[in-house]
Amino acid sequence: MSEFTQVTVVKKANVYFNGNVCSRTIKFADGTIKTLGFMQPGEYTFNTADKENMEILSGELDVKLPGNEVWQTINGGESFDVPANSAFTMKVKTPTDYCCSFIK
Repeated sequence: MSEFTQVTVVKKANVYFNGNVCSRTIKFADGTIKTLGFMQPGEYTFNTADKENMEILSGELDVKLPGNEVWQTINGGESFDVPANSAFTMKVKTPTDYCCSFIK
């Protein structure tokens, strides 16, 4: 899906890591929440309460998911899932555009 229709966009940006990671929250009528964001190259660790699906629209990164010691390379057009109540680390190699879906 290349666009979303009939959504509410939260105007205030989510800004992390001194502005190197920024996103906007998108709310759907059924209660689903996603964020659309952009990451500059760098290493970032995030904590999550909900299960997440990270869809990488463009760019390249390595991710270390909970319980794994091996880094996995993710390129534009690929995605990965993060379990609820966990932390994950990304090494963003190139400027990266993403869509994160929060799964309740």
